[in-house]
Amino acid sequence: MRILSGIQPSGALHLGNYFGMMRPAIELQERGEAYYFIANYHSMTSVFEPDVRRQYTLDVALDFLACGLDPKKSVFFRQSDVPGVTELAWLLTTVTPMGLLERCHSYKDKLDRGISPNHGLFAYPVLMAADILIYDSNLVPVGKDQKQHIEVTRDVAIKFNQTYGETFVIPEPEIRDTVAVVPGTDGQKMSKSYGNTIEIFGDEKIMRKKIMSLVMDSRPVQDPKPDADKNIAIQLLKLVSPPEASADYENRLRAGGFGYGDLKKALFEHYWNYFVEARRKRAELAANLDYVESVLRDGAERAHKVADKVLQRARKASGLE
Repeated sequence: MRILSGIQPSGALHLGNYFGMMRPAIELQERGEAYYFIANYHSMTSVFEPDVRRQYTLDVALDFLACGLDPKKSVFFRQSDVPGVTELAWLLTTVTPMGLLERCHSYKDKLDRGISPNHGLFAYPVLMAADILIYDSNLVPVGKDQKQHIEVTRDVAIKFNQTYGETFVIPEPEIRDTVAVVPGTDGQKMSKSYGNTIEIFGDEKIMRKKIMSLVMDSRPVQDPKPDADKNIAIQLLKLVSPPEASADYENRLRAGGFGYGDLKKALFEHYWNYFVEARRKRAELAANLDYVESVLRDGAERAHKVADKVLQRARKASGLE
């Protein structure tokens, strides 16, 4: 079974990235042949400074390796190091109905947030389909908000197969219902777009300040909080602390007499301790960038071998060869 997942280098990775994509991907290394890429082509719809893109790409590599990605168990590479994916995206574009892309929620959401529309944003799902199909991927782990993109990939692959004959493996999504949407500092879904993130490897003082600024309601300390499970700090605690610890804080909040300030302090300590080993490993990797580059280069070479075969298959099927 081949597993495929990618993450965009559009800024510092945060808890939403870690619990929504990174940790599940790292766990899946044990289940099959895992291909993980840094989606720097995709970042071109939102990042327009070349040096910034390079730095973000390096940061993603450092973060992923520090958090447990094992290059001996997975294929880890930069998307742009396998440029055949852009050729495949064109082949797929020619069979992709406009209406399919017009119905994509992510494009509509970006427009609603005031992001200037461009073809890259509109055609994003086609490049994502190419990312998946070019490696004969069987399984694509995604959050619920990404499910539609996998459905688009399946529709496009089926359309291509119907037009030119059986060419692509039809991938299956793996959606983890147990992975909750990680709330940001304002209670919305944690996202760089909303500016409400808690970074995995942020500066200690800045992260403490962010967590202490979590939006809470105005109920007095002594009041019982029967809806404690909906509290942002409690939801985050459930991710970074042992179950018995988060349950204790939730019960204390329900009972009343436990202040939000103390709750936030506890959250910071658990969050900071959760990534202590990853921070140590990241510092080691940052001091040995030649090793990081060698991991990405080796991953690209391994990815090329699969991608070239699939692209040649698609070219031949469509009459380009």
